[in-house]
Amino acid sequence: MKIAVVVFPGSNCDIDLYEALHTVCHADVAYVSHTQKSLAGFDAVMLPGGFSYGDYLRSGAIARFSNIMPAIIEFAQAGKFVFGTCNGFQILTEAGLLPGALKRNNGLKFICKTVELEVSNNQTAFTTQYQAGEHISLPIAHADGSYYADKATLEKLERNGQVVFRYAGENPNGSLNNIAGITNEQGNVLGMMPHPERAVEALLGNEDGLRLFKSILENGKIKEEAAL
Repeated sequence: MKIAVVVFPGSNCDIDLYEALHTVCHADVAYVSHTQKSLAGFDAVMLPGGFSYGDYLRSGAIARFSNIMPAIIEFAQAGKFVFGTCNGFQILTEAGLLPGALKRNNGLKFICKTVELEVSNNQTAFTTQYQAGEHISLPIAHADGSYYADKATLEKLERNGQVVFRYAGENPNGSLNNIAGITNEQGNVLGMMPHPERAVEALLGNEDGLRLFKSILENGKIKEEAAL
């Protein structure tokens, strides 16, 4: 399974994602520039956190028009795994690959802290190594992380089990329904505001994010074997 980590101007968590996959998980991973137009040869793509294009206009709004985005959209529509964390989540909503939007935190301040999450759905390709209802701790670092969607969209997300992670206890940014991460209807695209790549080794504080990457790798291998 070969994984692409897309690098936009202003990305600052691309190295974190790369090292979590390469150094900790020993995965086959490569950087892909926002200027490229193809994801040929890759089985999964990851959009990192940061401040793509300086977060001008809206977070992710300019990155959505990068050369690489048509390939990412085609990739997702083909059923391949797409993951976006923080700014990556914002880009995925701007591109229409995930419903809803990320707006300014309720307190209108940048938040950088570790938060508690509940695993609301452990039946996705990204969460099979977690237990349903399990509480984990992951770092957040964002100013525009409050998830918003209209009532009908929220009801659909809940009905379909698309809410994968919720803030447990404290809701740090005002996200509706305490939403911290969602998938698309097909379940192959995940966006979340917390940073699992920053919690993959005990040295970093905890390893609660590691199982997300192991889930992707495990389910990618199963998918490859089924295709043979």
